[in-house]
Amino acid sequence: MCDTETTFHNPDNSRWMNKSCPTFTGKCFVRALRLLKTERIAETRIPRVLAGVGHISDHYGISSDSAAVMEFPNDSTGFADEFQNNFSAFNETDTIFPRGVKITIAVVYMIVCVVGLVGNCLVMYVIIRYTKMKTATNIYIFNLALADALVLATLPFQGTDVFLGFWPFGNALCKAVVSIDYYNMFTSVFTLTVMSMDRYVAVCHPVKALDMRTPHKAKVVNICVWVLASAIGVPAMVLGDVENDNGIECILVLPDPRSYWDPVFGTCVFLLSFLVPVAIISVCYSLMVKRLRSVRILSGSKEKDRNLRRITRMVLVVVAAFVVCWTPIQIMALAQSLGFNLGSVQTVVFMHFCIALGYVNSSLNPVLYAFLDENFKRCFREFCHPSPFGFDAQQSGRMRNIAREVAYNCKTADGNSNPA
Repeated sequence: MCDTETTFHNPDNSRWMNKSCPTFTGKCFVRALRLLKTERIAETRIPRVLAGVGHISDHYGISSDSAAVMEFPNDSTGFADEFQNNFSAFNETDTIFPRGVKITIAVVYMIVCVVGLVGNCLVMYVIIRYTKMKTATNIYIFNLALADALVLATLPFQGTDVFLGFWPFGNALCKAVVSIDYYNMFTSVFTLTVMSMDRYVAVCHPVKALDMRTPHKAKVVNICVWVLASAIGVPAMVLGDVENDNGIECILVLPDPRSYWDPVFGTCVFLLSFLVPVAIISVCYSLMVKRLRSVRILSGSKEKDRNLRRITRMVLVVVAAFVVCWTPIQIMALAQSLGFNLGSVQTVVFMHFCIALGYVNSSLNPVLYAFLDENFKRCFREFCHPSPFGFDAQQSGRMRNIAREVAYNCKTADGNSNPA
């Protein structure tokens, strides 16, 4: 029930009429308008509300040609201005986000969420389950899969937000989603940077790699990556908030003046989460390519050398996929923070598909592991079609066979005859 007062001014009797309106006030009307999200709903509901206004005017003897003025508490704009602004906002929102685009983005989010969660959870499972998978590189891959799984778990909420046109989940979940988004962005790129540096040490400094590249040290590095990512993840949780200016939005609310903080924050995010890490990764791989071209055998063994090159190639492909998927949205976000006008229909739609492309990268990594790494491929196959002897048992059996062959060759070299 509306308990605020609506004040009418009737020039016919030159007096103020203060009447309590139990069913409708201007403030309630404006609030109802803000909840209308499509032009179709507005066209059906607004005439009914206006009919109610006419009924109230007739009831209180206000003629249609009188200059009736409705004053609303706590509102800085008049009724007509507020009505026009909100109705224009509805038309603009509906134009920028056609229903087909909303449905497409929401469906893409759901598919990416399901495929990515299954793939990344499977990656984490095989690394935990199989002893032979607990290498330094795979420990970093586990960290990357964890960050990807967390951000993919938020896609149902973000897809609902895009489809409905407003955030319906409240402030607490808004803070969590914004924080996880920034955690994923920084944790992923920091982990890929560490993986590239790890490959550089393995290829260019194989002796030092024996001491530096251990699973235990990789776990410590992963913890440091999350602590470093908290430098942006925690502030994002604090600044993430629900705003009601043009509909209910879950956004990162920067302090005033926004004209100063928007470009500062956007530039820092672009440098720390993209440009600087990609530069470090590029330097590492340039040095690795130079080393691989100059030395035919890196580790003294063709088998080890083949594995070294294979893992290096896999990490390079994962990094390249990250750069391809994240470059568009990073550039768009930087341009927006610097004040470029990105308000056209095509630009806004393109930006949302760039965001979706960034999330696609999180579901793409497990597919790359399956195609590029034989150990992951065998583990995935073992998970889908379990054999009586597990992956670890097969690996142990293979090592025992190699040991027997070595012992047999040594005995033959010493001149010992084979048993009958």
